[in-house]
Amino acid sequence: MIRLGVVGHAGYEELPGVLRTLGELAPALGLDLYYERELFEAAGRGKLLDDPSKLDALLTLGGDGTLLRGARIIAPHAVPILGINLGHLGFLTCCNADQLSNALMRFARQDYLAESRMALQARVLDRRGVERQQWIALNDVVLHKGGFARVVGVRVAVDGDPIATYAADGVVLSTPTGSTAYSLSAGGPVVFPTLETILVTAVSAHTLAIRPVILPPTVEVTLRADGASDELLVTIDGQVGTTFSAGETLSVRRAEGGVLIIRFPGSSFFTTLRQKLGWGGLADRDGTT
Repeated sequence: MIRLGVVGHAGYEELPGVLRTLGELAPALGLDLYYERELFEAAGRGKLLDDPSKLDALLTLGGDGTLLRGARIIAPHAVPILGINLGHLGFLTCCNADQLSNALMRFARQDYLAESRMALQARVLDRRGVERQQWIALNDVVLHKGGFARVVGVRVAVDGDPIATYAADGVVLSTPTGSTAYSLSAGGPVVFPTLETILVTAVSAHTLAIRPVILPPTVEVTLRADGASDELLVTIDGQVGTTFSAGETLSVRRAEGGVLIIRFPGSSFFTTLRQKLGWGGLADRDGTT
């Protein structure tokens, strides 16, 4: 039996029907289902997911946000993630809900590739240098302002060597997987997702001299804020985080191991770029050339 964890976003109308289909197909495909607590009662069958390390794979039902949350649930275990898109974009997921049956059959017969994606480990250190919080990020770590309308000064250094003080709305530290997320909207480059690099991209930089920087994966990037108030925030994959004050340090480096994302042969990164983000123009979204 394949021990398959299941996490999902209850806000999608399609979720109950997807759970029924999953439950009906699982016995014939040799899938032993382990549901996160929020889905366990709704599924009406299967087991409760209480130890991600014992899973053979993780199924995420939702959008990219659900997949990102799933990546944090299974970290640091090498458990591949099969993402089913119930939303609109679904850039990280492998297919839409109407392809669930086919996806599960291909997964059960191991007709898939598990791409290793680099992740980031982020830590916030207090004024004494003591770690007070840490996370794993598949997409990005962002230091940004809260509700006030002014730029902030962020001192960025690489292995202790200062890059610059960024006068901006914030700074995005991104993986290649996250290069097509917030970093892209801030003017960062598109990086092939299986590469290993750390991207540093300023958000609305208040100078023409600041440009995105691509760093090797072996470095530690540290951020400190000049004159920061408690309205500065650290956000992980756009979902979780903490406040950030003057005198504190945000330390970001490559996480040990990585995140395994399942995709099926025949799909490609550039096809996804064209279809989901309109890469090279909007024609492919309409099925025209």
